[in-house]
Amino acid sequence: MTLRAAFLATALLTAGVAAPALAQGAPAAAASAKANVTAGAAVMDAKGGAVGTVASVSGDIAVIDTGVVKASVPTSAFAQSDKGLLIGMTKVELEAAAQGAAASQQQQFLASLKPGTAVTDQNGGAVGTIEAVEGDLITVATPNTKAKLPKSAIAQGPNGPVIGMTQAQLEAAAKGSAPPKG
Repeated sequence: MTLRAAFLATALLTAGVAAPALAQGAPAAAASAKANVTAGAAVMDAKGGAVGTVASVSGDIAVIDTGVVKASVPTSAFAQSDKGLLIGMTKVELEAAAQGAAASQQQQFLASLKPGTAVTDQNGGAVGTIEAVEGDLITVATPNTKAKLPKSAIAQGPNGPVIGMTQAQLEAAAKGSAPPKG
């Protein structure tokens, strides 16, 4: 989730929860109390619609699992009501914001790929290095061959670009797709 979406969540929370709570008098104290954000807690929107469940909390960030996405949200974006935790976004809005943030991050990652960058497999094993980036294709050079892969075959791993094949699998696939000699 982007910082912009987090601010949106906080702004919507302030506009959507605090104002009606102030107009209602006594319930305002319940909604304005510091939110007790804990794993397993149900999360609702300002109108009481189900958003998801808090999957985990680490410091001042809570992860909400909607069943479709897991979105990181600052704990300051939550309010406590007599019915549980509230946020200022509906389930649909939170899912759209999280999916948009993920797509944006993937686009930024793919745009950052450049020759010389190491590529690994899903287990962290060395596969090769990026030799060229041409449009939607990435050329990965292994010690024994070169293979052109679509950018969609590259994911961001903990240590850089990752593909779903080992070096041996990539080399075998590249050999199998080479035009016949002669």
